[in-house]
Amino acid sequence: MRTTATVTTPLLLVAHGTRNPCGPREIDRIAQAARQVLDVPVHVAYVDVIGPTVGEALRAIGGPAVVLPAFLAAGYHVRTDLPAQLGPDAEVAVCPPLGPAPELAEAMLDRLRDAGWRRGDRVLFSAAGSSDARALDDVRTAARLLGRRCGQRLRPSYVTTARPLTAELCGDGVRAFVAPYLLAPGLFHRTLAELPVAGVAEPIGAHPRVVELVARRYRNALERDVDAA
Repeated sequence: MRTTATVTTPLLLVAHGTRNPCGPREIDRIAQAARQVLDVPVHVAYVDVIGPTVGEALRAIGGPAVVLPAFLAAGYHVRTDLPAQLGPDAEVAVCPPLGPAPELAEAMLDRLRDAGWRRGDRVLFSAAGSSDARALDDVRTAARLLGRRCGQRLRPSYVTTARPLTAELCGDGVRAFVAPYLLAPGLFHRTLAELPVAGVAEPIGAHPRVVELVARRYRNALERDVDAA
Protein backbone atom coordinates (compact mmCIF):
# COMPACT_ATOMS: atom_id res chain seq x y z
CA MET A 1 0.00 0.00 0.00
CA ARG A 2 1.28 3.46 -0.85
CA THR A 3 1.24 6.21 1.71
CA THR A 4 -0.32 9.61 1.16
CA ALA A 5 2.74 11.44 2.44
CA THR A 6 2.82 14.95 3.87
CA VAL A 7 5.63 17.29 4.83
CA THR A 8 5.47 15.92 8.39
CA THR A 9 5.73 12.26 7.40
CA PRO A 10 8.35 10.56 9.61
CA LEU A 11 11.57 9.27 8.11
CA LEU A 12 12.77 5.77 8.96
CA LEU A 13 16.48 5.13 8.37
CA VAL A 14 17.09 1.40 7.95
CA ALA A 15 20.65 0.14 8.41
CA HIS A 16 22.22 -3.32 8.46
CA GLY A 17 22.97 -3.64 12.17
CA THR A 18 26.09 -4.59 14.10
CA ARG A 19 26.97 -5.46 17.68
CA ASN A 20 29.84 -3.00 17.52
CA PRO A 21 28.41 0.06 19.35
CA CYS A 22 30.27 2.46 17.03
CA GLY A 23 27.99 1.55 14.12
CA PRO A 24 24.62 2.38 15.73
CA ARG A 25 26.10 5.54 17.23
CA GLU A 26 27.03 6.79 13.77
CA ILE A 27 23.60 5.95 12.37
CA ASP A 28 22.07 7.84 15.30
CA ARG A 29 24.25 10.87 14.48
CA ILE A 30 22.99 10.83 10.90
CA ALA A 31 19.40 10.54 12.14
CA GLN A 32 19.82 13.42 14.59
CA ALA A 33 21.35 15.68 11.94
CA ALA A 34 18.62 14.79 9.43
CA ARG A 35 15.98 15.56 12.05
CA GLN A 36 17.37 19.07 12.44
CA VAL A 37 17.54 19.68 8.68
CA LEU A 38 14.14 18.24 7.79
CA ASP A 39 12.25 19.19 10.96
CA VAL A 40 10.39 15.86 10.92
CA PRO A 41 10.61 12.81 13.22
CA VAL A 42 13.49 10.54 12.21
CA HIS A 43 13.58 6.95 13.44
CA VAL A 44 16.16 4.17 13.06
CA ALA A 45 15.70 0.44 12.45
CA TYR A 46 17.93 -2.48 11.46
CA VAL A 47 17.42 -5.40 9.08
CA ASP A 48 19.77 -7.74 10.96
CA VAL A 49 21.73 -8.44 14.17
CA ILE A 50 20.18 -5.79 16.45
CA GLY A 51 16.90 -3.96 16.96
CA PRO A 52 14.62 -2.27 16.66
CA THR A 53 13.52 -4.25 13.65
CA VAL A 54 11.78 -2.62 10.72
CA GLY A 55 8.43 -3.95 11.90
CA GLU A 56 8.95 -2.71 15.44
CA ALA A 57 9.90 0.75 14.22
CA LEU A 58 6.89 1.01 11.91
CA ARG A 59 4.55 -0.06 14.70
CA ALA A 60 6.05 2.63 16.91
CA ILE A 61 5.53 5.23 14.17
CA GLY A 62 1.93 4.10 13.80
CA GLY A 63 1.26 5.59 10.38
CA PRO A 64 2.72 6.50 7.01
CA ALA A 65 6.50 6.82 6.76
CA VAL A 66 9.30 7.39 4.30
CA VAL A 67 11.80 4.53 4.45
CA LEU A 68 15.41 5.20 3.49
CA PRO A 69 17.80 2.22 3.26
CA ALA A 70 21.06 3.46 4.82
CA PHE A 71 23.11 1.24 2.50
CA LEU A 72 25.80 2.24 0.03
CA ALA A 73 24.69 -0.19 -2.68
CA ALA A 74 21.51 -1.97 -3.73
CA GLY A 75 22.43 -5.47 -2.62
CA TYR A 76 20.42 -8.30 -1.07
CA HIS A 77 19.32 -6.39 2.02
CA VAL A 78 17.94 -3.50 -0.06
CA ARG A 79 16.27 -5.50 -2.83
CA THR A 80 15.08 -8.59 -0.93
CA ASP A 81 15.40 -8.41 2.84
CA LEU A 82 13.91 -4.96 3.39
CA PRO A 83 10.84 -5.44 1.13
CA ALA A 84 10.15 -8.74 2.87
CA GLN A 85 10.31 -7.07 6.27
CA LEU A 86 8.09 -4.21 5.15
CA GLY A 87 5.41 -6.53 3.79
CA PRO A 88 2.81 -5.70 1.12
CA ASP A 89 0.58 -3.54 3.30
CA ALA A 90 3.08 -1.14 4.82
CA GLU A 91 2.09 2.52 4.41
CA VAL A 92 5.51 3.61 3.23
CA ALA A 93 7.31 5.38 0.43
CA VAL A 94 10.67 3.68 -0.05
CA CYS A 95 13.70 5.70 -1.18
CA PRO A 96 16.61 4.41 -3.20
CA PRO A 97 19.57 3.50 -0.96
CA LEU A 98 22.06 6.17 0.04
CA GLY A 99 24.66 5.08 -2.45
CA PRO A 100 26.03 5.54 -4.92
CA ALA A 101 25.64 9.33 -5.01
CA PRO A 102 27.79 12.41 -5.69
CA GLU A 103 27.34 13.59 -2.10
CA LEU A 104 29.04 10.43 -0.82
CA ALA A 105 32.01 10.95 -3.16
CA GLU A 106 32.41 14.51 -1.88
CA ALA A 107 32.29 13.30 1.71
CA MET A 108 34.90 10.64 0.94
CA LEU A 109 37.18 13.24 -0.62
CA ASP A 110 36.97 15.32 2.56
CA ARG A 111 37.78 12.25 4.65
CA LEU A 112 40.80 11.52 2.45
CA ARG A 113 42.10 15.05 2.85
CA ASP A 114 41.64 14.85 6.61
CA ALA A 115 43.74 11.66 6.57
CA GLY A 116 46.61 13.49 4.85
CA TRP A 117 45.94 12.64 1.20
CA ARG A 118 47.12 15.18 -1.37
CA ARG A 119 46.90 15.34 -5.15
CA GLY A 120 49.32 12.83 -6.61
CA ASP A 121 48.93 10.31 -3.80
CA ARG A 122 47.41 7.00 -4.83
CA VAL A 123 43.87 6.25 -3.67
CA LEU A 124 42.69 2.72 -2.89
CA PHE A 125 38.90 2.63 -3.04
CA SER A 126 37.77 -0.06 -0.58
CA ALA A 127 34.23 -1.39 -0.11
CA ALA A 128 32.91 -4.07 2.22
CA GLY A 129 32.45 -6.66 -0.55
CA SER A 130 29.46 -8.57 -1.87
CA SER A 131 28.54 -11.54 -4.05
CA ASP A 132 25.63 -9.55 -5.50
CA ALA A 133 26.35 -8.36 -9.05
CA ARG A 134 24.12 -5.29 -8.77
CA ALA A 135 25.81 -4.21 -5.56
CA LEU A 136 29.21 -4.55 -7.22
CA ASP A 137 27.96 -2.39 -10.11
CA ASP A 138 26.99 0.27 -7.59
CA VAL A 139 30.45 0.10 -6.03
CA ARG A 140 32.04 0.62 -9.44
CA THR A 141 29.83 3.67 -9.94
CA ALA A 142 30.85 5.01 -6.54
CA ALA A 143 34.53 4.52 -7.40
CA ARG A 144 34.09 6.46 -10.66
CA LEU A 145 32.42 9.32 -8.78
CA LEU A 146 35.29 9.58 -6.32
CA GLY A 147 37.89 9.13 -9.07
CA ARG A 148 36.60 12.17 -10.93
CA ARG A 149 37.07 14.23 -7.80
CA CYS A 150 40.55 13.05 -6.88
CA GLY A 151 41.92 13.08 -10.43
CA GLN A 152 42.62 9.39 -10.99
CA ARG A 153 40.87 6.32 -12.29
CA LEU A 154 39.90 4.16 -9.33
CA ARG A 155 39.53 0.42 -9.43
CA PRO A 156 37.31 -0.82 -6.60
CA SER A 157 38.79 -3.22 -4.08
CA TYR A 158 37.16 -4.99 -1.16
CA VAL A 159 37.72 -5.87 2.46
CA THR A 160 36.28 -9.33 1.95
CA THR A 161 34.14 -11.57 -0.34
CA ALA A 162 34.86 -9.89 -3.72
CA ARG A 163 38.17 -9.39 -5.53
CA PRO A 164 40.59 -7.80 -5.61
CA LEU A 165 41.05 -7.52 -1.87
CA THR A 166 42.36 -4.15 -0.75
CA ALA A 167 45.14 -5.95 1.13
CA GLU A 168 46.39 -7.35 -2.19
CA LEU A 169 46.98 -3.85 -3.57
CA CYS A 170 49.13 -2.56 -0.70
CA GLY A 171 52.83 -2.65 0.00
CA ASP A 172 54.24 -1.81 -3.44
CA GLY A 173 56.16 1.21 -2.16
CA VAL A 174 53.76 3.78 -3.62
CA ARG A 175 52.39 6.39 -1.20
CA ALA A 176 48.74 5.35 -0.94
CA PHE A 177 45.66 6.21 1.08
CA VAL A 178 42.62 4.00 1.57
CA ALA A 179 39.21 5.56 0.91
CA PRO A 180 36.71 3.32 2.76
CA TYR A 181 33.33 3.06 1.11
CA LEU A 182 31.87 2.38 4.53
CA LEU A 183 29.16 4.34 6.29
CA ALA A 184 30.19 3.61 9.88
CA PRO A 185 33.18 2.30 11.83
CA GLY A 186 33.45 -1.35 12.77
CA LEU A 187 35.34 -4.53 11.95
CA PHE A 188 35.88 -3.68 8.27
CA HIS A 189 37.39 -0.30 9.05
CA ARG A 190 39.62 -1.80 11.75
CA THR A 191 40.84 -4.32 9.17
CA LEU A 192 41.72 -1.52 6.75
CA ALA A 193 43.49 0.46 9.49
CA GLU A 194 46.06 -2.36 9.80
CA LEU A 195 47.14 -2.20 6.15
CA PRO A 196 50.65 -0.97 5.20
CA VAL A 197 49.59 2.34 3.63
CA ALA A 198 50.29 6.01 4.29
CA GLY A 199 46.82 6.53 5.74
CA VAL A 200 43.28 5.24 6.00
CA ALA A 201 40.43 7.75 5.84
CA GLU A 202 37.59 7.63 8.32
CA PRO A 203 34.27 6.09 7.27
CA ILE A 204 31.83 8.41 5.51
CA GLY A 205 29.70 8.81 8.65
CA ALA A 206 27.54 11.80 9.51
CA HIS A 207 29.28 14.14 7.09
CA PRO A 208 27.20 17.23 6.17
CA ARG A 209 26.99 16.04 2.56
CA VAL A 210 25.51 12.73 3.78
CA VAL A 211 22.86 14.64 5.70
CA GLU A 212 22.10 16.64 2.55
CA LEU A 213 21.75 13.36 0.65
CA VAL A 214 19.35 11.96 3.25
CA ALA A 215 17.26 15.12 2.96
CA ARG A 216 17.28 14.90 -0.84
CA ARG A 217 16.21 11.26 -0.83
CA TYR A 218 13.41 12.04 1.63
CA ARG A 219 12.06 15.02 -0.32
CA ASN A 220 12.21 13.16 -3.62
CA ALA A 221 10.23 10.30 -2.09
CA LEU A 222 7.54 12.71 -0.93
CA GLU A 223 7.35 14.31 -4.38
CA ARG A 224 7.03 10.93 -6.09
CA ASP A 225 4.31 9.89 -3.66
CA VAL A 226 2.31 13.08 -4.22
CA ASP A 227 2.67 12.77 -8.00
CA ALA A 228 1.39 9.19 -7.87
CA ALA A 229 -1.60 10.01 -5.66
